[in-house]
Amino acid sequence: MALIHSILMGAVAGMRSMTPLATVANAARMGALPADSGAPRLLAGPLASAGALAVAAGELAGDKMKSAPDRIVPAGMVARVATGALAGMALAPRHQRGVAALLGAGAAVGAAYLTFNLRMRAIDRYGQTATGAVEDAVAVGSAALIARSAAED
Repeated sequence: MALIHSILMGAVAGMRSMTPLATVANAARMGALPADSGAPRLLAGPLASAGALAVAAGELAGDKMKSAPDRIVPAGMVARVATGALAGMALAPRHQRGVAALLGAGAAVGAAYLTFNLRMRAIDRYGQTATGAVEDAVAVGSAALIARSAAED
């Protein structure tokens, strides 16, 4: 079941690159990751958690701006792959962290293209701010539920 959490958190990275990292860092700080997780110790530090939360909040705010780059530009994809891999690894048992990182990164890429397409269609009808707010709620809510479920396994 652990690898499902890695895939799902990777998919969240496809929507919002920093939300999975902030969620996992906060869970690590609170000791709420699975017992044998593959999370690097650095994630559990208060500075790492606060920094990830600040960057994630900035991403949520910046996404609503007209000047925000598309999520599928190379820099955005690198960030999504990296955070999808790291968050996926953090939610899996240590002996599966390599596979979990690959699954998290792959899910991030697939979800980035899927959600980009959906968002572009929704923007035409509902506007950038409204669609961004809905996507934010889905990403943050999903990440919180995935982390909670992973901790319970």
